[in-house]
Amino acid sequence: MAEPTFTGPFPKEMENFISLKRSVGYKYNTEPGILKRFDSYLAAKYPDVAALSREAVTGWCARTMHESAANHCSRASVVRQFSKYLDSIGISAWILPKNYYPAGQQYVPHIYTPEELRRFFAETDKCRLCPEVPYRNLVMPEFFRLLLSCGLRCSEARLLTVRDVDLHQGILTVRDSKNHNSRLVPMPESMTLRLRRYAGEVHPFPEPSGYFFPGYGGKPMTLGNIYKNFRRFLWKAGIPHTGDGPRVHDFRHAYCIYRLKQWAQQNRDLMVLIPMMRTYLWHQTFHETAYYLRWTADVFPDIRVKLEKCYQDIIPEMEGTARETD
Repeated sequence: MAEPTFTGPFPKEMENFISLKRSVGYKYNTEPGILKRFDSYLAAKYPDVAALSREAVTGWCARTMHESAANHCSRASVVRQFSKYLDSIGISAWILPKNYYPAGQQYVPHIYTPEELRRFFAETDKCRLCPEVPYRNLVMPEFFRLLLSCGLRCSEARLLTVRDVDLHQGILTVRDSKNHNSRLVPMPESMTLRLRRYAGEVHPFPEPSGYFFPGYGGKPMTLGNIYKNFRRFLWKAGIPHTGDGPRVHDFRHAYCIYRLKQWAQQNRDLMVLIPMMRTYLWHQTFHETAYYLRWTADVFPDIRVKLEKCYQDIIPEMEGTARETD
């Protein structure tokens, strides 16, 4: 994707701001486009300013007709961060206060019941052959099982290459994940055994750079194609789908919540295991992992007391918390 050319009053500052964000680990792929739109707005209305005024910021950040709350807040957040950057290098800039715009209703993840999971995977196992995508009937059952068994993000799983899946040691190498990082993810033995059988059929003559879960033409599956199949399996499994979910990402939520439940029931040391979970999931902050602590306590009240003993300051409130969306 070509980098935007900035023509407003802060072209060099915007370029340097993007470089700074990427240098500390952020991918910053979509944000330059937002900055370009803001830059065009400034070039048209405030071409010669030496400072970023409140009027300029709020004028562009105002919510547009039919714009979702999530998109609006995301757009405003980029401008807020840029204002903070300008201020840090000595350029006067009005900084949009945090939570200046309401974020809208928080998404409530769908926590699959064991029976729902049984029905869902029974339907994936019935996936039929597709002439355009010859291995679809083999890919779908293992792809969705991997999301649940390892808590992977959807794009982490779909972009795995053959060389990333060590079927001898049962370890995945997840590359260029969220925040531009890579990590090793151990698989459950049962998942490793399934993928060995799968690889024997789909990759009899493995090409290391080939995608482990190939889509059309050997390319990685698209998010749209994954979602289309996901919806079909939900429908066949009799799991209701509303406009807000369930989502594919809810398998990651289910992985975390059921794992925490298992640890609590086994009286494992959560003070040791939860930081390990944070590393396994590649959360950048503890608050992202704490989100699952709250949900586990809410979904399984019988283990709430055990969780509160370790993290009593975290469990009581659900509102206003950081949440994992990717």
